[in-house]
Amino acid sequence: MAGVSVMRGLGVDAVDVPRFRDVLARNPRLVTRLFTAAERESAERRADATHMLAARFAVREATMKALGVGLGAFDFHDVSVSSDATGRPRLLVSGRAAQLAASRGVQQWHVSITHTDQTAIAVVAAN
Repeated sequence: MAGVSVMRGLGVDAVDVPRFRDVLARNPRLVTRLFTAAERESAERRADATHMLAARFAVREATMKALGVGLGAFDFHDVSVSSDATGRPRLLVSGRAAQLAASRGVQQWHVSITHTDQTAIAVVAAN
């Protein structure tokens, strides 16, 4: 059927923001290990980047779940988030994450991100 998009996977993840803040404070190099240069640059422009980084970490975990894989299936830098001109988040996959997605027939991604002072949540749909 033309125009029909098949759901290949759905993932959701929640990150405790205060706990994530503590983890980053104990190991500042983790930011480089987890996030792309573009994401780090975006975070540096914020007074408090923890919420944004926690949400983007949740996106990585939700993407793993949408692909049906666990930690280690792809590098953290293989998944990142950018924003379009309206601020809408856009999921970018590369490397092993892109290979896994292609092998599962994923042609399109949808991502939704939200956070409170306490929790960052991401939902990722693979079509």
